[in-house]
Amino acid sequence: MSATRTGRVRFSIVAMLFLVTAVTFADRSSMSIAGAALQADLGIDALTLGYIFSAFGWAYVVAQIPGGWLFDRFDVKRVYGIALLCWSALTFAQGFVGFLPVAWTVASLFLLRVAVGLAAAPCFPGNARIIAAWFPSSERATATAVSGSAQYCATALFAPLMGWVVQTFGWQQVFIVLGGFGFALCFLWARTIHSPRLHPRIGAAEFAHIEHGGGLLDLTPLPATGKPRQRGHLWQLLSQRTLLGIYAGQYLSNATTYFLLTWFPVYLVQERGMTLMAAGFAAVVPAISGFAGSLSGGMLSDRLVRRGHSLSLARKLPIVTGMSLSACIGLCVFVDSDAAVLALMGLAFFGKGFGTLGWTLVADTSPRQIVGLSGGLFNSFGNLAAITTPIIVGYLVSRSGSFDLALAYVAANSLLAVLCYLLVVGRIQRIELKD
Repeated sequence: MSATRTGRVRFSIVAMLFLVTAVTFADRSSMSIAGAALQADLGIDALTLGYIFSAFGWAYVVAQIPGGWLFDRFDVKRVYGIALLCWSALTFAQGFVGFLPVAWTVASLFLLRVAVGLAAAPCFPGNARIIAAWFPSSERATATAVSGSAQYCATALFAPLMGWVVQTFGWQQVFIVLGGFGFALCFLWARTIHSPRLHPRIGAAEFAHIEHGGGLLDLTPLPATGKPRQRGHLWQLLSQRTLLGIYAGQYLSNATTYFLLTWFPVYLVQERGMTLMAAGFAAVVPAISGFAGSLSGGMLSDRLVRRGHSLSLARKLPIVTGMSLSACIGLCVFVDSDAAVLALMGLAFFGKGFGTLGWTLVADTSPRQIVGLSGGLFNSFGNLAAITTPIIVGYLVSRSGSFDLALAYVAANSLLAVLCYLLVVGRIQRIELKD
């Protein structure tokens, strides 16, 4: 059924998710844009910078399961809106730590990055929960790809701007600008997001299209459950081979994402000899490639579903193909020209985007009653890479004096993700919750 006949309200919902996710990832990557200038200004080494990069990830991982549980227990719109306000305020506050002594600046940045990770934790489970409510199965991969592609679009939109801000005004101003963007989105969020049942502009045809296609329809919470039952739900998720394979695959594939969000601009400045502004513009190449790959992979997956292919083929084919291409990042070790490096990075991030269907798999396979909890667990596993990747890359660079081993590490993670989806993840189908 065409979008014209069914209505377009659901597309405004995914557009809002795209905007919020773009600002979220801009907040995450703000430290990478400021990283080289911050390192020079404070006189810290690569390993210390790696720990600052990882600070977000420590809290983000710890808070994922509680964050996902919040969406199963409380109103999704309200929880997400509060999280958006908090992470915007915390990002804004990072712009003022430069007035402190150096030791305090490092400690304050680390603690504020931890707090940003706590505040941002519910957001991706929230995206999955909202998409599961608003989109039928035949459109879910595309909707997930659109919202997920914001992680690449954020770099394309903000990296040149932030590079200019750092070079012109100093690294502290990056956080003030991004915090201001977040505050503006808080008001837009309150006006835009509603559940399908309560949206003032949805028509009967669009509501029926969502309902008949398997949309969950509500953003309101389930009845409260006690702690023993919550632990039982968690155990059921961890005992499913399919879900464990999806969770592990997300961790492995996220090594590429967190290299882009943390060390990539530093790599361009220190290894390739670019200026901060040139690095900001160069970061647009893999970002746009990832954006194009994400949309292409999502649309291909949904097209395969509409043509009658199984969910297993429709979801796994883009993932396996994309993560195989993502391993091309390791070939940067063997080329000398900046143009060749950017071409390989573009190909690698196109592949990473093409295979970014993990959240679609969460919506396809998780028990209906605990999509938020499953999403939180999925993001906990996946964002362990936010801790390990910056630290391991920092260690390898510090020990070897170059990025060669670091690039090989990222490429190896992509190949292991391919094996995980081929050998561990089984048939893609919804798992039923047991009493």
